[in-house]
Amino acid sequence: MARVAGVNIPTQKRVEIALTYIHGIGRRTAKEICARLGIPASHRVQQLSDNEVLRIREMLDSEYRVEGDLRRDVAMNIKRLMDLGCYRGLRHRRGLPVRGQRTHTNARTRKGPAKPIAGKKKVTK
Repeated sequence: MARVAGVNIPTQKRVEIALTYIHGIGRRTAKEICARLGIPASHRVQQLSDNEVLRIREMLDSEYRVEGDLRRDVAMNIKRLMDLGCYRGLRHRRGLPVRGQRTHTNARTRKGPAKPIAGKKKVTK
C-alpha cells in the first residue's frame, strides 16, 4: 500500500483515481499530476515503482496544498469570517446555510435533525 501525503492510497485502483483519495486532489489535478510525471493513465498503484511514488510525493509536497495544511487553511478562513462578524461568518456561527439557500423547509444538513416546538399543534385537514 502506497502512502502519499499521509494517506494510504488503494493499490488496486488506477493511479489517477487513487490520488483523489487525498484531500485537495480531484480528478483534474490527478490527471495533471500523472501527465506531468509521465505515468500512463492505465497504470495501477501496485504497478508503480518506488521511484514513481517518490516523485508523486515530492510533487505534492512542493506544488500543492493538501490534507492537513488545506484543512487548516479552510478552518482559518472560516474563523476569520466569524471573527469579522460579516454575514457569512454569522451564518457559520449559527450553523445555517451560508450560500443563500432557503431555510424555511429544507437545510436539514446544516441545521441537524428537526426539533419539536412545544405548544405547536398539528394542522388537520
